[in-house]
Amino acid sequence: MTATDDSLSLLSDLVAKAKKAGADAADAVHFCSTGLSHAQRLGAPERLEREESQDVGLRVMLGKRQAIVSSTDTAPDSLDELVERALAMAKVVPEDPYCGLAEAGELATTVPDLDILDAEEPAPEVLIERARACEEAARAVTGITNSEGAEASWSRIDIALVTSNGFARGYARSGHSVGVSVIAGEGLGMESDYDFASAVYGGELDDPAAVGRRAGERAVKRLNAKKPPTRRLPIIYDPRVSNSMLRHLAGAVSGPAIARGTSFLKDRLDSQVFAEGITIVDDPHRPHGLASKPFDGEGLANRRLNLIDGGRLTTWIMDLSSARQLGLKSTGHAARGASSPPSPSTSNLYMEPGSLSPAELMADIEDGFYVTGLMGMGINGVTGDYSRGASGFRIEKGELTTPISEATVAGNLKDMFLNITPADDLVFKYSANAPTLRIDGMMLAGN
Repeated sequence: MTATDDSLSLLSDLVAKAKKAGADAADAVHFCSTGLSHAQRLGAPERLEREESQDVGLRVMLGKRQAIVSSTDTAPDSLDELVERALAMAKVVPEDPYCGLAEAGELATTVPDLDILDAEEPAPEVLIERARACEEAARAVTGITNSEGAEASWSRIDIALVTSNGFARGYARSGHSVGVSVIAGEGLGMESDYDFASAVYGGELDDPAAVGRRAGERAVKRLNAKKPPTRRLPIIYDPRVSNSMLRHLAGAVSGPAIARGTSFLKDRLDSQVFAEGITIVDDPHRPHGLASKPFDGEGLANRRLNLIDGGRLTTWIMDLSSARQLGLKSTGHAARGASSPPSPSTSNLYMEPGSLSPAELMADIEDGFYVTGLMGMGINGVTGDYSRGASGFRIEKGELTTPISEATVAGNLKDMFLNITPADDLVFKYSANAPTLRIDGMMLAGN
């Protein structure tokens, strides 16, 4: 019997107990995680940790009342107590007219193989060597004066879901990562920067030394940064920050925000919200994807969706509850924890690349700003107003020149989305990915 079989057996018994005790419906989740990480600073080990944990979550429903309880103890007596607590809570909470399990016909009947599990656990020595190589390469860059440390890690999580209306499936996923942060310069002129890499399979992880060199070179390039004058100009977003545009979109098209009427895109379904030719995809079935999953947190089948197709907004991101509020069908985007009800979330979200290289994208910019770092969350989700601290480089005659810090970039997401031009350099590095992006007509505030 596999670990997934054990989890499904445990959850099936738990759901059966809840039904026998009086629940009208129930579902349960089991998360088993294992992790190994090593951190070092200035060549000296700081930490080598192994973590193993498990969480069980039970949701019960009495009519239109639901309650969620969780535990890290899977002993039979503890699970009996879990059922008792859940039912006691469900009897006193307010009714939720939109709660409930999926209809039987909505449940996933097959689970695709997404190849998201590296079954081999790396030895501690492997992680130690990755962190060492990463930090040494970063510190070897001329101009680097200190290190904030390097870390390498590996993790595996096994996820199982059982519902009282017939769903019982599980899957496992893994992740490897390595990263470093270093400091360049001296005294008041110091600057820091970082880089990292992550992958499902250890063999697909970027060379740790290359990651370290990039971190060191980025920190050195930031030396002697200046505060810019305030003006309106074209802005280029580096891929390390361009994915923030996708996250702002995801928040604006989330089912709960639309149901509450608190999104600046609430009336824009089937309308042009991005420039023509822009396509933004959410693909939970991407092989080796960092956020891939074969079904959603409510047991529904999920699939690749173009949220933005040719610049047009095609759908909201919905779980069952928000879909019911909107009189629609779930898009299979439910995410789930052990101690909270399902809520909608994207998976592998990305913007398809354009046709111009990053150099071509900014070749005609006489005066612009290339953003490599963003700070703060100055986003008004109701109006779309946008204002964030930023750092990066001045663009002069199509070339990067002076490093810039203590700046603010501002605009409105409705206008920014319509003025985005993507480059051709899409790389899948995060759970949300975009190529280099150009947005004309934004405000840069400094002196």
